[in-house]
Amino acid sequence: MRRVIDPGKERRSINFIDNICYSHVTDLEGGPLDLYLSLMVQNGNSEMRLADGRDDEVSTGKQPVIVWINGAGWRGCDKNLMAAEMEFLAEAGYAVACIYYRSSAQGHFPDQLIDCKTAVRFLRAHAREYNLDPDKIGVIGRSAGGHLSTWMALNQDDCESREYSQESSKIQAAVDMFGPADVSYCAKKNMELIQDPSYRWHSMDETHEGALLGITRDMNREEILELADKASSIRYLHEDMAPLAILHGDQDPLVDCEISEELYRKMIELGLEDQTWLYILKNGGHGTREFFQPSTKQVILDFFNRYLK
Repeated sequence: MRRVIDPGKERRSINFIDNICYSHVTDLEGGPLDLYLSLMVQNGNSEMRLADGRDDEVSTGKQPVIVWINGAGWRGCDKNLMAAEMEFLAEAGYAVACIYYRSSAQGHFPDQLIDCKTAVRFLRAHAREYNLDPDKIGVIGRSAGGHLSTWMALNQDDCESREYSQESSKIQAAVDMFGPADVSYCAKKNMELIQDPSYRWHSMDETHEGALLGITRDMNREEILELADKASSIRYLHEDMAPLAILHGDQDPLVDCEISEELYRKMIELGLEDQTWLYILKNGGHGTREFFQPSTKQVILDFFNRYLK
């Protein structure tokens, strides 16, 4: 069978550039550790450039950037684990950077926040190389990544590394997907649950937040909560922070929806209702399919389009 078809050129090509080293740090033992990101970007016919030295796609100009921050309880996971679910942002004309940040076994908070900020500064420093818009950068994260997204939205001047220090780490918009913005809330809950011998953990140092904070078994309740408070972005909200969208499932068994409800209430108290979106997903669990349905992705896209385009 032979046919001639005319598919047109409406959809643009998306290239996936992997293993871009964005930071050189040390782990908890002082050993060197390189951090990597990947980039999904509409930057033309890459294969033709390699094969023929030219490109047959006209540039769309600089693309706004969205940084994807994975979760996994701060324990660390492959930076590209959820990259496929973020392709809808690349289809919409955003460059999507999927980053690996130090796990709780490699660094204690705020090391993870420092890494996220370094990634943003790296992207600004290399904006021309990858055809990025350095003035329009957003972040989105799930679970532990949502926690880091809310921290990024604060746009504070601390927790900065020396790398690419000439660039700003400030962002223009953030999406928090079921993140534990109140780490103290999680710590208090686990303090009660570990009293049950059948619970998955038996001491606070074993918990996700315990590993993140570097909690040891000789710490008392007050010491643990002091560390947890310092890692809770909900304690540091202010009027000049970036616009924030919050998505949380009403049946989340790991991070209580009440955390996001309280985060939203505090944002409203600051007078930030116009730039704060809260969506409660009916029957949504912890990162269940409800979060990646077309209607949910459209909510995320509408938010980023408002603040980054």
